[in-house]
Amino acid sequence: MKLRLFTLTAVLALALTVVFWGLNTTAKSLSFEEKFWLEAEQTEDMSGMYGLDKAHSAVGFRVKHMGLVDVHGYFRDFKGSISYNAKDVPKSTIEFTAQMKSVDTGNTGRDNHLRTADFFEVEKFAEMMFKSTRIEKKKKQWMMTGDLTMKGVTKTVTFPFNIVGFAKDQRGGTKMGVTAETVINRRDFGVNYGGNLPSGIPVLSDTITVVLQLECNLTPPAK
Repeated sequence: MKLRLFTLTAVLALALTVVFWGLNTTAKSLSFEEKFWLEAEQTEDMSGMYGLDKAHSAVGFRVKHMGLVDVHGYFRDFKGSISYNAKDVPKSTIEFTAQMKSVDTGNTGRDNHLRTADFFEVEKFAEMMFKSTRIEKKKKQWMMTGDLTMKGVTKTVTFPFNIVGFAKDQRGGTKMGVTAETVINRRDFGVNYGGNLPSGIPVLSDTITVVLQLECNLTPPAK
C-alpha cells in the first residue's frame, strides 16, 4: 500500500513538473509583441480615431502584363483615417483618398502614360476615394465593404482585411496595423486601354489587385 502511494505521488509530481515546465517554456518563447498583446488585450481598450502614418503605409496595386508577370505600382500621396471600435468592430469605419497624379510604377514614361486619358485622366479625375459602409466577419475573416470611386465611377467593393496588431512606439503612442487586398475590374471604372497579343492574351489584364498596407497612429484625446 505504501509503495503504491509513493508511486502515485511520484507520478503526480512528475506530471506537475512537466506541465509547469511546458507553461514556463511557452511563456519564455513569447516574442515581445506577443507579450504586449497578452497584456494589452486584458488591460487596454484600443478604440479611437487613427490617422494614416504615410511614412509606414502603402496604397498600391498590381496588374498582370502579357500574362507573364505582375507590374507593381503605388500612389505616393494619400491620406485616410480609421475609426476603430475595439469592443464592437463592425461599428468601425475606414476611409482613404489617393491623389492619382502621384502614381509611381518605377518608370517615368509609363507613369506619365498612366496619367493620361488612356488610363486615369488625372487632370479631370484627381482623386481615388474609398469609404466603408459595412464591416462584418465571415467565419474567421473580416470583410470591409464600401464605395470605391475612381475616374468618376463609384462601385461597391469588398476588401478582406486583417487587423495585424497594435504596438507602442518610443514616445508611448499607440499604433495599429491593418492589411487589406481585393481584386477589381479596371473596365468597371472606365480604364479600357490595351488590346490583345497575336496569341489572344491581353497586354494588360482586366483584373487589378488593390493592396493596402496601413500603419496608423491613435489620435490622443484632447486635453
